Amino acid sequence: MKTWIKHSASVIVVACVTLQAQAADLSKLSNQDANAGLKAALETGANAALQKLGVADGFLGNDKVKIPLPSMLEKARPLLKLSGQSKQLDELVVAMNRAAESAVPMAKPLLMDAVKSMSVTDAKNILSGGDTSVTNFFREKTSVSLSAKFLPLVKNVTDKVGLSTKYNAVMGKAQKLGAVPEKEATVESYVSNRAVDALYTMIAEEEKAIRQDPLAAGSKIIGKVFGLLK
Repeated sequence: MKTWIKHSASVIVVACVTLQAQAADLSKLSNQDANAGLKAALETGANAALQKLGVADGFLGNDKVKIPLPSMLEKARPLLKLSGQSKQLDELVVAMNRAAESAVPMAKPLLMDAVKSMSVTDAKNILSGGDTSVTNFFREKTSVSLSAKFLPLVKNVTDKVGLSTKYNAVMGKAQKLGAVPEKEATVESYVSNRAVDALYTMIAEEEKAIRQDPLAAGSKIIGKVFGLLK
């Protein structure tokens, strides 16, 4: 027990020293450098995520973000297959993922506007907020508006699949009774929300890569700022 206490105390001391050293390093940065570095990192991470998702098979060919059937349809899959609707299920999966791939590029203006609007408080939160602070910043600033922007385009694609229309008709009634979550009440709302979540998932991956190797981002100012956070 005493050994464990000593070990825990040592860990705490090391952590405190590390944080103090990190804070001292960050204090060497001018506000101008800090803001420039953070904005460059935000833009780099967002653009890289958009480039990976907003292309053919950006969703459908990536198991990390591929959009599966809504849970209610997945549960009903065996019965739907028995009734000869297996092809429609496959068509719906493809349509949902193609819709997401088409919608994601629409996120760029909103993400870039979020970068431009970064306040001093936002910058401090990103610098001190841990490994996902960039992703958290984008999620806080854009999640609601992105879902709304994706919705019409996604609906235009998924409405062309017969099973989507049938699903919406049934789930709309079930949702009013509280039998299904609101996000799955329609195919388009389900896909829009999954697409937004996928975008943040990929931004998080890019953020992790920048933090692990800031110089690889190809920007001196990103290397300078995030190099101090390592």
